[in-house]
Amino acid sequence: MNTPVRGRITAAFTDAGVSGALCATDIDTGSTVALGADTPVSTASVHKLCLVATLYREAAAGRLDPATPLDIPAAGRAPGPTGLAVMRDAARLSPRDLASLSIAVSDNAAADVLWDHVGLDTVNATMSALGLRRTIAVHNQADLYATLLADAGSGGAAALVDPAAVARLTALDPARTNRSTPREMAQLLGAVWRDEVCGGEWGEELRAVLGVQAWSHRLASGFPFDDVRVSGKTGSLPTQRHEAGVVEYPDGGRYAVAVFTRAASTAATLPAADAAVGRAARIAVDALRAGRGSV
Repeated sequence: MNTPVRGRITAAFTDAGVSGALCATDIDTGSTVALGADTPVSTASVHKLCLVATLYREAAAGRLDPATPLDIPAAGRAPGPTGLAVMRDAARLSPRDLASLSIAVSDNAAADVLWDHVGLDTVNATMSALGLRRTIAVHNQADLYATLLADAGSGGAAALVDPAAVARLTALDPARTNRSTPREMAQLLGAVWRDEVCGGEWGEELRAVLGVQAWSHRLASGFPFDDVRVSGKTGSLPTQRHEAGVVEYPDGGRYAVAVFTRAASTAATLPAADAAVGRAARIAVDALRAGRGSV
């Protein structure tokens, strides 16, 4: 990557009060823009991409039926602010509809039903089979949240804006939690869009599911055009705001982008940090479209 592009991406992060790592790849040519792309990162809910990709790969292989409904009791669901996590009654949904909830509104309870159904070991084996050997799941969503509360101490969830409590969080340490690198997350998305995870109607449905995310304040904010499609999955933890996704242009250009950030501030609401994800991604994709990436 040429130095001016790297400098502009770094400035986008610095101006927003965050540090960041990024990998953007032209899905068809392999040309890449990278900044700290091989740095291990805690993935937070971005790891739901791995879960959902594995579900569809298993379905394509005939090892599970994503349309067979699963019973979901009202009790014992993973905590979270959306979807089944905030619903009060028992439900019955298919795995593929649970996948849609996991991506669309980052539903932790829906994701944990899938983690139990698909299997954490199966997800890790799938990532390894795809050559993504640094992409490893350690926790489901409930267990990840439990580590946050345990590490926060007596202050509970309210302490998660306290710098001293945040410094104790193992969920922010990629050596001890769900993890990957920006490069491997971009590689996973490239494999999905090239039908290397699963092909045919399964691949088409997987891409459709990854395109239903409701949030537009991070990656999509960098591409405010009616004819540019952005599919992605956010991930958030105290001080961390991430997204990995695919940007598709009407001329056929398609780019896998993974952006991981960490803020200096522990504030829960930092719009500039969210916007920096889209801004950095746009700089990288513009460079690829102008032929300034490196193969």
